[in-house]
Amino acid sequence: MSLDRVILAFAGVMVLLSVALTAFVPPYFVWLTVFVGVNLLQSAFTGFCPAAMIFRKLGIRPGSAF
Repeated sequence: MSLDRVILAFAGVMVLLSVALTAFVPPYFVWLTVFVGVNLLQSAFTGFCPAAMIFRKLGIRPGSAF
């Protein structure tokens, strides 16, 4: 799997996890959803993604976007 797909899968898991946490525990976990969304938006414009740097160091092969 390429880095691009890993990043998209990771973002999807984080959004679903934060929504589930918001539903079942204190609703302050909605801020995790906001953080993931803001990070996705800024990476779309700047190309900088902290998760991509971590996954790249873990040996995931590079994709075309990151």
